[in-house]
Amino acid sequence: MFERFTKDARDVVKEAVAHTERTGAARVGTEHLLLALLDREGSRASFALTALGLDERREPVRDALEQARRRGGLTQAETDALAGLGIDVPEIVARVEDTHGPGALSAEPARTRWRGHRPFDRAAKDVLTGALRAATARGHRHIGDEHLLLALTARPGLPAEVLADHGVTHASVTRVLYGDGEAKAG
Repeated sequence: MFERFTKDARDVVKEAVAHTERTGAARVGTEHLLLALLDREGSRASFALTALGLDERREPVRDALEQARRRGGLTQAETDALAGLGIDVPEIVARVEDTHGPGALSAEPARTRWRGHRPFDRAAKDVLTGALRAATARGHRHIGDEHLLLALTARPGLPAEVLADHGVTHASVTRVLYGDGEAKAG
């Protein structure tokens, strides 16, 4: 599948691995793919994000991802659902971090030296497969960074929720990229 990736898509994957290494995470996750897409300039995905007004909101998106990481990967919707049950996630995070330090609830192990490649978690693998599906659904022979963006927005989870909170949805990305509202499977 990777032979079909454009240079931009390959660069996103490489930068996602770099984000993973910088944070000390054991696996490349969907949030790392989104962070790598946010770093892009001059590509189809960056065009779509800019057209949807995300240029001014890239830092708040990064902050939302960081807050979710500190909550152990819980989305805001999950945090709100727990609040409905009387569980105050921000209070729990604050208490744990007071005792064990910032980021103690993150799903990441302590920073260690890694040898070799970091594996992709199941969700990130699903995004890569979804990018292939998004490309083939449009009859494209290549997989570009725009297909990775489409796949991230089509799949439930933290990246899609954070992007939607900032006005970027699968339908809006599809509309900007292809001029239609038809949201093909990603």
